[in-house]
Amino acid sequence: MLCAISFSAAGWGSDFNLVRPSSPCLMLDLIMTEIAKPPVVMTIAGFDPSGGAGVLADIKTFGAFACYGVAAVTSVTFQNTRDVLGARHQSADTVRRQIAALFDDFEIAAIKTGMLPTPEIVIEVASLIRARSVPIVVVDPVLRATSGFDLVEDGVAEALRSDLFPLASLVTPNIAEARRLSGEEIQDLPAARRAAETILAMGPRAVLITGGDADSDSSTDLLLDELGSSTYSAARIKSKNTHGTGCTLASALACLLARGQTLREAIPIAKRYIVEAILSGPPVGHGHGPLNHFPADIRDTN
Repeated sequence: MLCAISFSAAGWGSDFNLVRPSSPCLMLDLIMTEIAKPPVVMTIAGFDPSGGAGVLADIKTFGAFACYGVAAVTSVTFQNTRDVLGARHQSADTVRRQIAALFDDFEIAAIKTGMLPTPEIVIEVASLIRARSVPIVVVDPVLRATSGFDLVEDGVAEALRSDLFPLASLVTPNIAEARRLSGEEIQDLPAARRAAETILAMGPRAVLITGGDADSDSSTDLLLDELGSSTYSAARIKSKNTHGTGCTLASALACLLARGQTLREAIPIAKRYIVEAILSGPPVGHGHGPLNHFPADIRDTN
């Protein structure tokens, strides 16, 4: 006779059964059955040693949305919750070899790009994506840290426009990034729409200008794609735990798209996830703290 304890792996639809003989109950066997294959999502981004942004935040978000995360590191930054102190960028060849190794082993369902610090890295990443025809590419065009530290070299914005945006399913600039990419001064929603139109003309299938860095009482995101424009608003949360919100939102959207959601279905889910992640952010560090990438209400978002 066997005694059994069953539980499910969060979000993966897997059942685990711990079985053992009831007498003498000395042997334990762990049997894993009916394992659902998770979507594999790749992040190509910088490394933030404080864990709030970059590949560490991306990988945590992938796990929260029941995806398997893999990563290629483009730059090692020197930062904490207070400030960005510097960065050591990787060579384009180093980034290429990381991505090529992952492509050789995994079926990549989606890619999310973040900090691509040199034009050479942007061009290399675009070439690899083009060769593999990855179905979902979410581009978070990271250009500058909130502290004002320039994270990328001259020429990156132009390389993004010419090489990577035409391959993107979605581009997710914040207002400062949209201003820099489009040349449009964004003071209101009509100006944001003009900026989105300019960026959409560069080739991506959709543009989501996020309003988290706007000076307003609400955070309103503007989506523009072939179906037209839509806005998504949430009350602005007064919190120090906002480090990595852009990385996390883009990663959540990449996962949801990889799991079969439409973009208009995915955005409200991702925004609700960000709200919960901010509200439950852990009180660590002495500056802008990180999000909680595994909030209690994540069960409602999957």
